[in-house]
Parts: sequence; C-alpha cells; structure tokens
Amino acid sequence: QVQLVQSGGGLVQPGGSLRLSCAASGSIFRINTMGWYRQAPGKQRELVAGITSDGSANYADSVKGRFTISRNNALNTVYLQMNSLKPEDTSVYYCKAQITTWSRGYTTSDYWGRGTQVTVSS
Repeated sequence: QVQLVQSGGGLVQPGGSLRLSCAASGSIFRINTMGWYRQAPGKQRELVAGITSDGSANYADSVKGRFTISRNNALNTVYLQMNSLKPEDTSVYYCKAQITTWSRGYTTSDYWGRGTQVTVSS
C-alpha cells in the first residue's frame, strides 16, 4: 500500500506565505512525477505545479513567480512554497504522485493525498 500524507496549509493574510509538504510511504519502487493540484468550491481541480524525478518543474500561469515546487527524493517528499498569496489562491490543495510499486510485477499508478485547506483572507 502507498500513502501520501500532506502537511501545512491554514489561514494566512494576503501577501503572506505558506509551505505545503507531501510525503509518500509504502511499497515504493520508484516515484515518477509529483505535483500539486487545487480545487475551489464549485470549480474543477486544476494543476498548480508539477515536478519530474530529475527536478524539471512546470507551473500554472496564475502562480508563476510566486510558487515554487521542489522535491527530496531521499525522503519521497514534495513541497510547495507559496509566496505573495492572494485571496484567489484560497482552495483545497492536493498532492499527487505517479508511483511504481512492485508486487509480483511492476505497477504504475497515480496516488492522491487527502487535501489540505489553504485560506487567504484578511
């Protein structure tokens, strides 16, 4: 079994910063891409940022220059540093990882964290 455990998030004033973490654990052979998504009430889940196993990152236009995604492969952890937060960043943030496991063969699947609330408000 594979689990993604998220931490971080909370309430912050506009212009403030938060850091999200997501640690993968379980019968992991290899973690491929990792990423952060968000979903606001009444809206579809959207990609915020993604990062490959070799560290190549991509961002949604709305967060470029403000958010930074990074990962520690030794700890199976992905981070999202969020700076200059705006009220429109308010959402539930989910981490996602494409993970290859080994059990009588290799299987690659997407795994999701349970989500964490980020609220930007004065």
